Parts: sequence; C-alpha cells; structure tokens
Amino acid sequence: MAVSLWGALRAPRWWLGALVGGCLAALGAGAWVLATCEAWEWRSGWLVGGGGVHLRLDGLSAFFMVLVAVIGGAGGAYSREYWTDRAHCVSAALGRWWWSALVCCLGLLLLCSNGLHFLIAWEGFAVCAYFLITLDPRRAEVRAAGWLYLGASHAGTLALFGFFSMLAARTGGWDLGPMRECGELAPLFWLALFGFGVKAGIFPLHIWLPSAHANAPSHVSAILSGVAIKMGVYGIVRFSGWLPLPVGAGWAVAALGAVSAVLGVVFALGQHDMKRLLAYHSVENIGIILMGVGFAMVAAEHGAPAWGALALAGGLLHVWNHGLFKALLFFGAGSVLHATGTREMSRLGGLWRAMPWTSALFALGAVAIAGLPPLNGFVSEWLVFLGMFDAVNQRGVALVAAIPAIVLLAMTGALALACFVKVCGVVFLGAPRSPEAVGAHECGPWMRGPMLVLAACCVAIGLAPVAFWPAMRGAVIAWRGAWANVPAPESLTALGFCHVALAALAAASAAWLWRRAHRVGWMPGVTWDCGYAAPTARMQYTAGSFAGIITEWFGWILRPEIDAAAADGVFPRHARREAHTPETVLEKVVEPVARMVMWVSGLIRGLQHGRVQAYLFYVMIGLAAGAIMAVAWNP
Repeated sequence: MAVSLWGALRAPRWWLGALVGGCLAALGAGAWVLATCEAWEWRSGWLVGGGGVHLRLDGLSAFFMVLVAVIGGAGGAYSREYWTDRAHCVSAALGRWWWSALVCCLGLLLLCSNGLHFLIAWEGFAVCAYFLITLDPRRAEVRAAGWLYLGASHAGTLALFGFFSMLAARTGGWDLGPMRECGELAPLFWLALFGFGVKAGIFPLHIWLPSAHANAPSHVSAILSGVAIKMGVYGIVRFSGWLPLPVGAGWAVAALGAVSAVLGVVFALGQHDMKRLLAYHSVENIGIILMGVGFAMVAAEHGAPAWGALALAGGLLHVWNHGLFKALLFFGAGSVLHATGTREMSRLGGLWRAMPWTSALFALGAVAIAGLPPLNGFVSEWLVFLGMFDAVNQRGVALVAAIPAIVLLAMTGALALACFVKVCGVVFLGAPRSPEAVGAHECGPWMRGPMLVLAACCVAIGLAPVAFWPAMRGAVIAWRGAWANVPAPESLTALGFCHVALAALAAASAAWLWRRAHRVGWMPGVTWDCGYAAPTARMQYTAGSFAGIITEWFGWILRPEIDAAAADGVFPRHARREAHTPETVLEKVVEPVARMVMWVSGLIRGLQHGRVQAYLFYVMIGLAAGAIMAVAWNP
C-alpha cells in the first residue's frame, strides 16, 4: 500500500487527477450546502480521543471549503510545471505529498466540531505548511523562514490549546457548537483571538508571514496567503458566533483590522522584493476582512441591525476575493521568478514584451486587489463600505467609530493602488534592467491555465455579484442566524450592471486602439528617456524611488535603513543610494526582547551548579519573600 501510494505521488499525472477530483468533490459539497442552506452533520458511534467524531459542514464552513477546493486544485496544477521532477528530483515528490496532506488537513479542520480533533487538524496543517515552506532547505533564508513560521504557529497553537482546554473544562466536554447563553465563557474569546490572530497574520502578530511567503515556492505562497491564513479568520468568525462576546470585542477586532490594513499596505510600499511585497498585502487584506467582521460583532452586540449583515457579508466575500486574486498574483510572481530567477523588482523591467500573458493576468490581479471596478475586490470592499455608511446613520458610538474606519479603508485603497502601479510599472513596463530580464520567457500552459481560471473567477464575481449573494447569505446566517431575512442590497444589482457596461466599454476601447495601432503602424521608442539623448535602463524609476515620497511619510514606523554615497564634484562618476525596510516589529521589538530573555535565562542558569547548601538557601529566600508578601497583602 505504501509503495503504491509513493508510486502515485511520483507520477504527477495520477496525483494531479486524484487531487483535482477530490477538490471538485469538496467544491460540490460546499456549493450544495451554500445553495440549500442545509447543514450536513455526522457523528460516529465510536470514541476517538476527546469523544466521538463529530463532523459538520454548515454555511460558514462551506464558504471556506469552496476556497480550499479552488486554490488547492489550481495550485496543484500550477506546481506541475513550476516545481517539476526534472528540476527538483527529490523535493517535487515530497511536495506533492505535503500538498495533499495540507489540503486534507484544511478540509478536516473546517469539518471538525470537536475541540480536540480541531486542534489535531490545526497542528497537522501547520506542520504540513512548514515542510512546504522548506522544500528547498539548502538556502539559509528558507530554513530561517521555516523555523520562524513554526515557532509562531506553535505560540498560537499553545494559546488555542489553553482556549479549548478551558472551554472543555467549563462545558464538560470537547463537543463544539453554539454556547451563547453561557456568559462565563466570554473572556475566553481573547485567548482565541490571539491564537487565531497569529495564524491570520494580524498586525503585530504577523512577524512570520513576510519571510514565509517570500521564501516558499510560489504555489505554496499562494495557498498560504489565499487559504492558510484564512483559517485564522475562520476561527475568529466561527467562535465569535458560537461564544458569548465580551464587552468591546467587536471594537477591538475592528481596530486591529484598521491597523493591519493601513500598516500592511505601508510596509508593502517599502519592499523591493516582489513576493515580500505581496506578503505584506496579505496583512492589509486580512485587516479589511476583520473590519467587516468587527463591525458585524458590534452590530450583534447592539441588537443586530441590518448594517452588520452587510459588513459581515463584505468581509466574508473578501475572504473569497483575496484568496482568488492573491493566488493569481503569487502565480504571476512565480512565473516571473521562473523566467528570470530573481524576485528583486529593481533588476526587472520590460517583461511585458516577453511575457504578455503573465503581464496581463498580473495586471488584472493588481486591479482586483486595488479595489477598482469592475473586478471582485471592489464588490467586497463596497459591501463593507455600505455597512459602515449605514452605521453612520445610527446615533451613538457606531457613528463615532464608523467615520474614521471609512477614512482608513479609503486610504488603504489609495495606497494599494499606488503600490501596484509601482509593481506593474517597475516589473513589466520600461526597459530591462538586467540580463535576467532580457532573457525572460513566457510560462507554459500548466502555469498559465490556473492563472486564467483564477482571473475568470475574479471577473465573474465582479460582473455578477448578486449571483453570489446566496452564498454570502448562507454564511452570514450560519454565523449567528440573526440576519436570515436580510435581502440583497439593491445597489448590488446596479453595481453588476455598471461593471458589465464598464467592462464592455473597456473591451471596445482596447479593440479600437489595437486596430488603429495596426493600421497606422507601431512606433517603437525608448520609454522614460526624460529628455536625454542617450538614455539607459539605469535612468528609470526603481522600486525604492517610485514610492520614496510615500514611504517617507511613514518613516516613523518603517524605520528604513539607508546606505548612500553622495555625488561629489561637478561631473560625478559615482553615486549610490539604497534604502532597505527592515521587519520593524520582528527586528526592533521581538528580537531585542528575545535577546533580553535569553540573557536573563543565562544568568538564572548559573544558579544551577549542584551545591545543595545553595539550593537550601534559595528555598529559605523564597519562603521569606512569600511570608513578607502575605503579611503585606493581609495586614
């Protein structure tokens, strides 16, 4: 059996067929539950660990299951050309094994309604993701990224172990389900928020995310960003619906979302590495999702007004949308890396000539992630905006909080647009900056096909958003059931018609320009020559200079490290200026604290030397200190 399984894993076609078949089955199950609003549930008659096996697929878990199926299947197909057996003779087969295990663990996690089994599935998918991140362990930065991810994941898992253990101790069992009537469970939400927030990459718990996403193979980065971090969102949404909420929980989640959204895109602007930039945009989009979820929690706390349903629907739809366009963007970045061997944006340029498919599909993903019509990113952000606009009409604290949230969300969209203008301009436009860019080539059908599928999904949600309202409604009802009668907003239908008209106008304009260009004839010329008689590629904007002004505004948090040699003389021959944005939270906060802890631990270790007399002295000091504290507290 083991030999035949290993043989199937070493045969990419058999493995891919089995993977796609399983993903289609999961997609069908999720779609059926969302379409019928009927939950599927199964309990075993035999005990495993903390009780019987309890599996449940309702509207909320089915919503996430659809995303697992789409990205899991698309990433598997993409890897057949991107991570081949010829180029990676050992890790390719191992990668297929860990990919299959990861997809299975993600699906099992969404089905589990037993706390202990949920933890087992959670730890299983964390371990699988670690081995996928470190598929190429020869590079030191890959090993470091893997260990950082594993350490952060286990910190979150430790918090979740405490959460589920205390939940089981107070309820008398590991079985999970609605417990909103048990008010004493409300403080446990904060423990769950930390544990799930680490996996979701909420700022400042995101310290593992940039290096893991940047150094993993691109198809692994796609499923990490598109699906794995959404399991943290799933945990927050699921248990905020099943547990009573402590006072202020909704405001805390919305505030964390706003901070993550703004600072995530700010850090993305300061990056020169293409995949690291995309990783920080994951932090930004998780922030947008949490803003919608947080306002829904506030609405539930204040009688569940309808604007909470819109905010939650927008946040959940953004789970889908971010998974689709972020996987598309990571696939596009992988195509660039596959063709040039570098992720450094300032070494690229002019790739649209050699890679027209990749350039067009990456540009489509960039439009979607920037929240521009007529694509899917605009639809989900518009629903979140609608919820907050309706909250403004309410009197009281909702009005006070909704206005700054609207401003911050709008600012996030503007900064995201600036960031992807930078990426598309520096990487795909202009002139090649290096021999790697000159020798670039287009990707093959196995990499291009999954990108086309994801792009089609982005277009479909953007052009027909009202068709996806039943899925959003099913997930919203499964959250708390308070908004079962909330209809689709009328603006959603109007938005679809506007998007169709805009797409038709854009297609007609492109066709007219293409025909006119061919009739008149192309007039090639050097781009960005700035009036010079003999321009070179070095005269173009780099990734750092393009966003230099904006990043200076946020220098207080980015803390850029600048290495410069100023121009000297009337006709200077040499000048240099390089700016590097560090991982501020990791390098300026976490690592100094860790060094301090290790230093104190080293001092304490010196107290353990084997002399019994000294140990007795320590005990006497401890007893004396305890007695003094007891007297001081109880005079």
